[in-house]
Amino acid sequence: MNIKKILKILVLVLIIGLFLFTLVFLYMKSRPVVTVYDVISPEENDLEKTTVVTGKVEPRDEILIKPQISGIISEVYKEAGQQVKEGEVIAKVKVIPELGTLNSAESRVRLAEINGSQAETSFARSQKLYDDRLISDEEYEQAKVAMEQAREELQAARDNLQIVKEGITQNSADISSTFIRSTITGLILDVPIKVGNSVIMANTMNDGTTIATVADMNDLIFRGNIDETEVGRVHEGMPVKLTIGALQNLSFEASLEYISPKATEENGANQFEIKAAITIPDSVTIRSGYSANAEIVLERAQNALTVPESCIEFSGDSTFVYVLTDSVPQQQFERRQVEAGMSDGIKIAIKKGIDLQTRIRGAEITEN
Repeated sequence: MNIKKILKILVLVLIIGLFLFTLVFLYMKSRPVVTVYDVISPEENDLEKTTVVTGKVEPRDEILIKPQISGIISEVYKEAGQQVKEGEVIAKVKVIPELGTLNSAESRVRLAEINGSQAETSFARSQKLYDDRLISDEEYEQAKVAMEQAREELQAARDNLQIVKEGITQNSADISSTFIRSTITGLILDVPIKVGNSVIMANTMNDGTTIATVADMNDLIFRGNIDETEVGRVHEGMPVKLTIGALQNLSFEASLEYISPKATEENGANQFEIKAAITIPDSVTIRSGYSANAEIVLERAQNALTVPESCIEFSGDSTFVYVLTDSVPQQQFERRQVEAGMSDGIKIAIKKGIDLQTRIRGAEITEN
């Protein structure tokens, strides 16, 4: 067999192959495409739509302990993390007298001593004259009152000088303002001062130096911010489920008790502050400032007829499903309008249009 015959045979085989391939291709293209869908049956479920708010756990009230006098911290008796009772001493202040005030107080004592000495002398003279019946009862009483007034003024002047020098009088040592005491019973969160620090009392010009921060850790709240798109759906008294990042696998019940009437802008979005009172078991220790997530149930539906939201067709304000009407020789579906209820993002409640026996079209699963 020569080469020309071989080439002719090869060309003929190639033409026949192309012809057969074309026939098969055209046949496959001409076949109708049959799409098969998963068939879904409605179920009864409880649905919840929630929102999650991030924030922190903190005491309801943090009390700032301030000194009643200005001076230098001479002793610090407590540190952060310790419990303290109301009236218990946290620190002691040593008074550094101001020179002008000290000079004035010393001058007052000297003047009071002079007046006191003169009043004592006058009363002694009046006493002798009264004993000799040379002056009246009224004159005697006036001399006695003048002497007692002079004594009181001298004692007051000496007490004032002692307060200027030491911030304390001998008679008031137990209630001295040099001892900084806690005003509540609670946990000391912070002691920002050290021995040797200067402190000043609160006045119209400043808030004064904070000696310590004390809080009742049995009265905690969650504080966070909720977006304006959801704030209209929450109200005081709603239950809150709280999870704290530092305490794994634990959740706590809380109750929403405050929603701010005014928004604050954060990153271009309006946020409203919320607060929720937390119920903490005695066996759990919570630290101030823990980050937490608060889950709030915005809407709830119980025993609702539900289908996957992916099965719903939304058209304007209407919703539709495709109901299975026949499966032989192939699946056939009828478009039916339904009334949809709430959705949790996965399943959606159907109020009208189908029942538990209805079978609807789900996701596409195969193509022939």
